[in-house]
Amino acid sequence: MWGDESVTFLVGRRTVPQIWQLLHGMDAVHGLYYLFMHLVLTVHPGEVVLRLPSVCGAAATAGLVAALGVRLARPRVGLWAGLLYAVTPLTGHYAQEGRSYAIVAAGVAGATLLLVPAVEGRPRRGWWWRYGGLLAVTCLLHELVVLALCAHAVTLLLARVPRRVWLDWVRAAGLVGVVVLPLVWVSQLQSGQVAWLVVPGWDKAEALVRDFATGPTGAVFWVCVLLMVVGLGAGRPAVVAFPLLVLPPVILMTVSQYRPLYHERYVLYALAGAPLLTAAGLDRVAVALGHLRPLGSRRRYGRYVTLTGVVTVGLAFVQCLPLYRQDRSPAHRPENLAAVAAVAARDIRPGDPVLYLPSTWRLAALTYPKGFSQARDVALRESGPRSGTLSGRESAPGELRRKLLGADRVWVVADSRLLRSRLRPGNPADRVKLALVEEQFTAREKYVSGRVTLRLYVRRPAQTTASPSAVALAATVRRTSGSPCPPPGCEGLPGLPSRP
Repeated sequence: MWGDESVTFLVGRRTVPQIWQLLHGMDAVHGLYYLFMHLVLTVHPGEVVLRLPSVCGAAATAGLVAALGVRLARPRVGLWAGLLYAVTPLTGHYAQEGRSYAIVAAGVAGATLLLVPAVEGRPRRGWWWRYGGLLAVTCLLHELVVLALCAHAVTLLLARVPRRVWLDWVRAAGLVGVVVLPLVWVSQLQSGQVAWLVVPGWDKAEALVRDFATGPTGAVFWVCVLLMVVGLGAGRPAVVAFPLLVLPPVILMTVSQYRPLYHERYVLYALAGAPLLTAAGLDRVAVALGHLRPLGSRRRYGRYVTLTGVVTVGLAFVQCLPLYRQDRSPAHRPENLAAVAAVAARDIRPGDPVLYLPSTWRLAALTYPKGFSQARDVALRESGPRSGTLSGRESAPGELRRKLLGADRVWVVADSRLLRSRLRPGNPADRVKLALVEEQFTAREKYVSGRVTLRLYVRRPAQTTASPSAVALAATVRRTSGSPCPPPGCEGLPGLPSRP
């Protein structure tokens, strides 16, 4: 597991009252997902079960995209679109991650499928309640799903639906708004948890375009782009797919120019529009070529076209195999907490003290406790479940200094950037811990796994050890004007992008 997944794992294994207490201070935007994972992890608390809902979500989304293609065009368009969604590398990336984004994508795809009868001009009132209910639940999994409403509104506008349909849609959208507004209000109080996000530039836009294509580079990418352009003239598939593909990312990137909120995973659900457009474009090309054939051979030609499209998707999959292998490598994750715990189990002596900088890196020991079973967590005062926090409350700096007086060696699990630069932690207690270690100990062994470093420090000779006053002075002088060093991540904690 890496940082974000470990948060899902640890929070999901808490009791419902403990989860509720935690949400008052952080990650309210993921509250429903944590409660769902609490039920899932009661089956078996392991990595496979942790990621299984995401796998099911990605598979369901592929099926729903296929159903959209069948409903809006013809069976072969649905077949191609579903396969294209399944083999897109971005789909596979989030299908193997124990977070909510693949499930959110399935919810939006399902709501879009429920919207299709309105586009066809024959909606039933019961459909609107299902549409609004599904979209409301999906918004509770992640509030930025509300941007899908904007895409659906443009779809209705392009489809030129009658006034009665608009009134029904507004009622359904109002239901979504009533449900999601309390979550938006609470998440605003926790807005500091996404302070690590930056203003997206053209590089982010280009990266998203490439990630949304079946192949991010080479001929596969350009063929996908060309087919999507051709698919814009496909009628009903384009009316549904294009707004879903474009509007949520564009709106979020625009808002993020003033208040950074953008990350590709927050708009993963928009990916469903790309394979629909690509398949629709491929179908238009096939139809155009079919008109050049003799009339009697067109039925047989249709079967060949369907098979040729499937083979083409298979070739695109083969071309992207190196990317799939890289994405599934533990080394491709922001960090590998299991590897860190394995090194700790091998090298830490019984009773060795261990510090976490910042304290959220205690996730490594909480997720893989056997690796740190011989270590002594000298800073921990109250556990996370008891204190209603993610990683617990720690002792005061003076108490920590006293606990380390007799220690000849100390292990530090820290953000890698803290140990290789002069960037200081944002938390004053973490600044004191870092200053104490640097002034009284010297670094020896280390193991680095992405964002996290496990390092052994041994005490300096007595004549070079700084006094407590010098340590306190160092903690004050060394504060810099740079941004706080991001700890590992759930949504509400600063972290690095999940796709390096």
